[in-house]
Amino acid sequence: MIVFPAIDLKGGQVVRLAEGDMDRATVYGDDPAAQAKLFAKAGAMHLHVVDLDGSFAGEARNREAVEAIVDSFEGYVQLGGGIRTREAVDAWFDAGVARIVMGTAALKDPDFVKDMAREYPGGIVVAVDAKDGMVATAGWADVSDVAVVDLARRFEDAGVASLLFTDIGRDGMLKGCNIEATVDLARAVDIPVIASGGVKGLDDIRILSMYANDGIEGVITGRAIYDGRLDLATALKMAEA
Repeated sequence: MIVFPAIDLKGGQVVRLAEGDMDRATVYGDDPAAQAKLFAKAGAMHLHVVDLDGSFAGEARNREAVEAIVDSFEGYVQLGGGIRTREAVDAWFDAGVARIVMGTAALKDPDFVKDMAREYPGGIVVAVDAKDGMVATAGWADVSDVAVVDLARRFEDAGVASLLFTDIGRDGMLKGCNIEATVDLARAVDIPVIASGGVKGLDDIRILSMYANDGIEGVITGRAIYDGRLDLATALKMAEA
């Protein structure tokens, strides 16, 4: 199982939000590239990066910071946040991003996302962000009437690399990952699932890794690392074992 340390960007700074609320941001640093190097030093080979401002704007807002991260990190960078056009997808892959996460586009223009998945095999991740079981989009500002499982099933056999499942109510709150809902989703579809939202410590990593054979590909963690509740190097070794 892959552990993805997270770097969320707002105004060029490294932040974490509480429940996706831009007004409840905690700043953890002003040098995203340096943060990426620290994660690499701990042994990380994968990063999850989010352009939070871009999620609301529908286009890149932290391009320089993302490019600096890609240039400084020798592993794989997974990027999300406002990527909704072919031009944006092409540009980010050209810049060295390994995988692109698409959420709003997956709900509003699924054919486009499927086209990108075919054009970039293994490069597209579909975000299924849940609020009370329903899909949320546009930086989680809008909640749809589409159930998470229904959206996920639309992309079976479409060639997407993974599904990124986030329980918004737990994100950045250190309440523990919603393991039950994450595993249920992984069992309901034939696409690997990445867990996100609420990871508070090594127990979340240990339990999720037990479900790797059920389709759990990885887990994203942010605040638990920044607050010192989770040692990244230990988590990486646990997930690998």
